[in-house]
Amino acid sequence: MSKISAHLPSSITPFSVISQIARRIRIVPLVVLLIATVSAWFVTEAIAPQVVRAYTARVDLAIDRLPDENYETVLTRAEAAARAAAQRSFDQDILVTDVSIIVSVQNYGSIAPVLTLEVSRPEWRSRPDAQNWATYFKTARSLLFFENSQDLPKK
Repeated sequence: MSKISAHLPSSITPFSVISQIARRIRIVPLVVLLIATVSAWFVTEAIAPQVVRAYTARVDLAIDRLPDENYETVLTRAEAAARAAAQRSFDQDILVTDVSIIVSVQNYGSIAPVLTLEVSRPEWRSRPDAQNWATYFKTARSLLFFENSQDLPKK
């Protein structure tokens, strides 16, 4: 013989009180986790704030030789241009910690770097003199044909 049984609904009947408690049990850990994470982030930022991103400003300058100008005069103009560029770089951006400037001179179609100026902000603040921080290229005079300028055509 076969036994016929009717399917009865589940013996677990949902109670409204139990379902409300279950919902709260799920929400409470999420709220605790969120509060703990945010408060831990605030504490971390208060103890060790993010480092400021500082950088080096790099400037390339090119100046032309003026008619009847000798090498020493060109070098003086290059120093003045480097000094102005360094001061401008520090004034324009407070995040600049170092400045690197290369000054090139053009003479009758040839171009060569004559000096480079590398200085940090504290060094510049203590002594804002381009001659003190500049490095001069010894071969620039011959590369720019200043040694034999009488052989070159006048413009």
